[in-house]
Amino acid sequence: MAEAQKTTLKKWPRLAKGGGKKACSVEGCKRPYRAKSYCFFHYKKWRQGELPHSRYRTCSKADCRLKVDKGGLCEKHYAETYKKAAA
Repeated sequence: MAEAQKTTLKKWPRLAKGGGKKACSVEGCKRPYRAKSYCFFHYKKWRQGELPHSRYRTCSKADCRLKVDKGGLCEKHYAETYKKAAA
């Protein structure tokens, strides 16, 4: 009776999407694309907020990086814009 060989993965393999043909969108990075047009390294940095692209839509006012609430504006700028117009 032959014993079946067991192969176990210690970690999930980091596989590139697109068959390795697409490269990371960060300038100078040649690693293959994994998700959101980033390689595994830059995707991790993006999730942690270390890259300039935000994880969610940001307010359209200059220098405001708060999350969009209504109409492309954060809660503060929406209130300022539409309370003035209603008054």
